[in-house]
Amino acid sequence: MQIEHLDLGGGLGIRYSTEKPPAAEDYVNALCGQIGRRKQRVLIEPGRALVGNAGLLLTRVEYLKHSPHRNFAIVDAAMNDLMRPTLYGAYHEILPVTAKNDGNEKTYQIVGPVCETGDFLGHDRELALSEGDLLAVMSAGAYGMSMSSNYNTRTRPTEVMVDGDQFHVIRARETLEQLTAGETIPAWRAPGL
Repeated sequence: MQIEHLDLGGGLGIRYSTEKPPAAEDYVNALCGQIGRRKQRVLIEPGRALVGNAGLLLTRVEYLKHSPHRNFAIVDAAMNDLMRPTLYGAYHEILPVTAKNDGNEKTYQIVGPVCETGDFLGHDRELALSEGDLLAVMSAGAYGMSMSSNYNTRTRPTEVMVDGDQFHVIRARETLEQLTAGETIPAWRAPGL
């Protein structure tokens, strides 16, 4: 058997915060410099570099909880909608959709409603927040829907594509009926009943 191609994966990164990933051309040149001249076709998978920063997770602040030691913003999105922060502590920038310049910034833990220690989208974010505010969790394009789940019987959110001043629903929000459609209740009786 002869090897026809080399798949070098998807190592080309994106900017989440202050990172400076290389330009695609520089990345490919560095790879080619390492593997030398080959007759096999060389493939890379630039998926997140193409769509990572093209998507965001929009979430609403449901409740603010203040304590002497920490402030929490409980939002309607959860770890099942964007798993990376919970799974391996990944950083995603979190921005208010409407910025406030009222001088009331506090350090917030941005957490979901699943009631698990790991249900967070971001730690220690300096934001001026009120209940009802919309937040944009950035760089979710390559990860949101592809890594989402129905954990805790949560339905996946709507996916919307924005094109200039137009928007299109490209995937409707799941319903509880869809979530439970494949389930059945077995016809059995407990002993003694």
